[in-house]
Amino acid sequence: MNHRTLRTEIAEGIAVVTINRPEVRNAVSRQVQDDLRAALAEFKQDDAVGVVVITGAGDRAFVAGADIAELKRYTKHTGLASEMQRLYDEVEAFDKPTIAAVNGYALGGGCELAMACDIRIAASNAQFGLPETNLSVLPGAGGTQRLARLVGTGRAIEMILTGRRIDAEQAREIGLVTSVVPPAELIATARETAAQILNKGPLAVRLAKLVIRSGMDADQRTGMVIERLAQALLYTSADKLEGASAFLDKREPAFEGD
Repeated sequence: MNHRTLRTEIAEGIAVVTINRPEVRNAVSRQVQDDLRAALAEFKQDDAVGVVVITGAGDRAFVAGADIAELKRYTKHTGLASEMQRLYDEVEAFDKPTIAAVNGYALGGGCELAMACDIRIAASNAQFGLPETNLSVLPGAGGTQRLARLVGTGRAIEMILTGRRIDAEQAREIGLVTSVVPPAELIATARETAAQILNKGPLAVRLAKLVIRSGMDADQRTGMVIERLAQALLYTSADKLEGASAFLDKREPAFEGD
């Protein structure tokens, strides 16, 4: 892959995407959005990719936010088009699991990108925040909605209205990230988590993600129906038979995604 603002690496079923604009703390420009959208489209079609890890170049920032130079030129029509919000919706709905490996600052659009991923792992030097109100705008790439769902309405309102930052340990305490590791271990930990996912039934992983995401936007009864339908489909799969047989035979399963 050849993208102007990204570095990509695929190995052992894991695609690592590095947003590569360290001179501006990996700020999300229009070009970054275009490149990330293109990379996701390529990964979706690539059977060699089972999990996607997203991180930022250098040790100062995951993504420090939107490109402020571009923000100055935004109009109400830009807001209504919501290109970054639509991109992060694509990240959230991506068929394959996504992991944000958060190093340094994850502010504004960076925090929103991390929240759109399925799993968030933070380096101990990470900082999170949605400081858009300092610029008299709001977190418009899904921040007002995803933060409240992850950490609760009260905490989300407080973080957004004050624009304050929280460190990695605070982020773990409130459920914004799942784990905190030393910076030198961040990518290795993300790869280890990805490898654990890749050892599971691919169809089960895909449907589990779909059921959880769909159920979050529905009442519990509807979510249970979606769960039953997904389970019924899995009960007819070759991988279910392989998983049960491997367990009984005391061997590692050889899943094929069918």
